[in-house]
Amino acid sequence: MSDSSPLPPVRLHPEAELARDALSTPLLSRAALLARRAGPDTRVDAGGALVEEQLPAAAEALGLTGEDAAAYASEAWRVAVDAGLVEVVDEEAGTVTAGEDLALLTAGAPHDVLAVWLAALEAVLAEAAVPDLDDLMEAMDEGGQVDFSKLDWNPEAEAEFLDGVLGNLYLLTASEDGPGDGTVPLPALAASMIVPGDMDEPTNDVLEQVSDAMMRLDDQFRLLEPIGIVAYRPVDEALMADPDEEPTAPLDDTDVSRYGMVRLTPLGLYGLRARLQEAGFDAPAVGDLADKGADALLDGSAGYGSRAALAETELWLARREPLAAAQELLAAARGSDPGAPLRRLRCQQALSLVGGQAEPAVREVLDDPELGGLARVWLSELGASDVPAPSEDLVFWLTVDTLAAQLAAEGNSEELQALVEGLAQQHGGFFAAAWRVDHPATADVLEAMGRLHPDKRIAKEARKAAFKARSQQGG
Repeated sequence: MSDSSPLPPVRLHPEAELARDALSTPLLSRAALLARRAGPDTRVDAGGALVEEQLPAAAEALGLTGEDAAAYASEAWRVAVDAGLVEVVDEEAGTVTAGEDLALLTAGAPHDVLAVWLAALEAVLAEAAVPDLDDLMEAMDEGGQVDFSKLDWNPEAEAEFLDGVLGNLYLLTASEDGPGDGTVPLPALAASMIVPGDMDEPTNDVLEQVSDAMMRLDDQFRLLEPIGIVAYRPVDEALMADPDEEPTAPLDDTDVSRYGMVRLTPLGLYGLRARLQEAGFDAPAVGDLADKGADALLDGSAGYGSRAALAETELWLARREPLAAAQELLAAARGSDPGAPLRRLRCQQALSLVGGQAEPAVREVLDDPELGGLARVWLSELGASDVPAPSEDLVFWLTVDTLAAQLAAEGNSEELQALVEGLAQQHGGFFAAAWRVDHPATADVLEAMGRLHPDKRIAKEARKAAFKARSQQGG
């Protein structure tokens, strides 16, 4: 996934709702509780971690029990420090005080709360990229120090791997309708990072790498779930049991969920999008264009799916007076550049949302060479009277413009192929006249028709017409 990869527009939950989700995550709520309890008697070591003697009391305050209670309390304290909820006053004495950001969790705006959560998320992601305790124990020398040369661990590579996994999870689960309820099997997510795209059948070596990556991701997602970025069903412990031991219950080898299932939460979608933007990616969200001009709306939503484009347009129109919005949309729809046909299509769709209040603005452009066809179609669909009949030249121009817009929006889709077939069938002399149409996209549209039409004879006609059109346009 490169920084030039197109990312789908996503629909985020309202910030107030996301802030409530952030405050209720186990890890941030624990960190906040420990930060509020911190006082003159709280002591930390040189690294800012809570001293070992105080961990039992911290675990008890958090309501944690069991052999991992102290570890969970220690983790919550580290998040409190890294997220600015606690500040070290005197490193030598190991004393602390409440951090400036602690008050934001109760008195700040939703955006402030989410900023604190994002800081906590970064701390957890950094922790997730560190080798697990077993690996660290194996790498210890006789003096009890970790010999990093014995670890097969590259901090930068590990962080990049986790970032890549989360980026792929974003692509696999994020859509214009939000993260949805769909989960991604852990093997599929691991394979997306390991198996080359052009490999038909993974080798045993590649499959072993996928298996290793799965186990690494299983540990990492267990760490990430308490901060609220994912909902995770861990790998079934029975899969890692000694193969010589009899299982305690029957095992279903066909149940893919036993190998781990992960889903991005609405809060996780927000967090990953923020991180992607920070890394330089163009990660659009529905609503980004609501306060911009009509030109930005029509161009910016050009690559959106139909539902996202509709939602974006509704938000844009909600902020404007109908007639003025219609006039601005029509003005932005003009142009002879490659993106103009799709702008006009988006404009027509936007005008349908405005309804009859747009009629005066639409009638003003009936004689416009670029908008006159759009205006006639829109007025006819509205059921308006006295719509002037289009000239033959305008009909052909509008046909090319519409096909160019559909081609830009959908590519070589089945819907476009059906449209091409129907057009060629209804107008026997279409190609003889179409190549003369004075439209910048005429040759490209005719070439696309030649590609899409299943009848070889008609496809050949389309290619010949495209050649004539290109010659007429000077190459």
